Amino acid sequence: MANETNIFEQHESEIRAYCRAVPTVFKSAKNAVMIDENNDDYIDFFAGAGVLNFGHNNQEMQDAIIEFIKNDGVIQSLDMFTDVKRDFIQTFVKTILVPRGMGDYKLQFTGPTGTNAVEAALKLARKVTGRTEVVAFHRGFHGMTLGALACTANNAFRSSSGVPLNNVIRGTFNDMHALELMRQQIEHTGSGLVPPAAFLIEPLQAEGGVHEASKEWIQAVQKLAKDTGALLILDDIQGASGRTGSYFSFDDMDLDPDIIVLAKGLGGIGTPIGMCINKPEHDKAWGPGQHTGTFRGQGLSYVAGKVGIEFFKDETFNNETKRKGEIVRKVLDELDSKYSQVVDVRQKGMMLAIQFDSPATAKAITTKCFENKLVIGACSTGEIIKFIPPLTIEDDILEEGLKRFTASVEAALG
Repeated sequence: MANETNIFEQHESEIRAYCRAVPTVFKSAKNAVMIDENNDDYIDFFAGAGVLNFGHNNQEMQDAIIEFIKNDGVIQSLDMFTDVKRDFIQTFVKTILVPRGMGDYKLQFTGPTGTNAVEAALKLARKVTGRTEVVAFHRGFHGMTLGALACTANNAFRSSSGVPLNNVIRGTFNDMHALELMRQQIEHTGSGLVPPAAFLIEPLQAEGGVHEASKEWIQAVQKLAKDTGALLILDDIQGASGRTGSYFSFDDMDLDPDIIVLAKGLGGIGTPIGMCINKPEHDKAWGPGQHTGTFRGQGLSYVAGKVGIEFFKDETFNNETKRKGEIVRKVLDELDSKYSQVVDVRQKGMMLAIQFDSPATAKAITTKCFENKLVIGACSTGEIIKFIPPLTIEDDILEEGLKRFTASVEAALG
């Protein structure tokens, strides 16, 4: 029965996706290495779609969770007060918010997924403004529940909704001319374009293919939002938690967001958590229980997440992330110079993308990656391969993974 997959094919829904690209049964994992039932080791450059910034079974987090469970800690608490929730809040505020002048912002714990946090942010913006429309941008990904899905751009995700995905104005990402045209339309009462409740932006588009907003453009969006009475929502679900060499992906952009949406790496060890960081003047629009959910009191996530936040007490960890990102970039640039099928290489910190000439090319490479025991995924519309390994990956494992990727490209492209 070792490495037997028939049970999944027989009984699990056809919706399964990642397992089709990595058709093996994993039994253990540590940091950036996953072991399957054949005892083969796979190097993980996917990190749970950006959840495992601190690796599989991070030892500090694992020790903290084991101690928490042994002491009968409160694992599930709705939104009641617990000691570990208090510790998480205090650590986040002191380590992340206060140094950024955001110590008065409110932390709203939503359901355990990023899409639920996006839904909460959209609700709050609409409550605050009394408006219905939201501006979201091409290539953006914000989740798979209906409100977030309406803001998500990719038609492959939108096509299964079964209902109209309304109340979204689609903007062009990182395009100053298009933004100026949108301003003219919003400000002209005869255009038919009504002022929106919010502008929803990923400062660093992850699923969309590692496209970074320019400082000039995103500041112009912020000004347009302010001028038109809309809120600025920054979806940093995959870009935050240190992925780019700073806690937030937008730390170098001089922004004053109304709502920041977090999830993924926030839970530390891979346990789920979703959170909105709201300006207090907006947060007061909520009444008790107006956005509720059973899994808002995630004790395991508070415990592991607190350890993860402590990685950012100084710049040591961020500097290591940037250094490792340059190691990856050097290899991707070499492939770019060697193969005409490479269209572009993009990077911010330890989120990198190598774009190929077609989804078929990228598919051939990722298939070879699996054969070479490297876990990595394509994104956007299939032509881009994204690198999001654990930030804690050891240098020798990182270099071995890059060798496996290079060998996969060579095998696929000749």
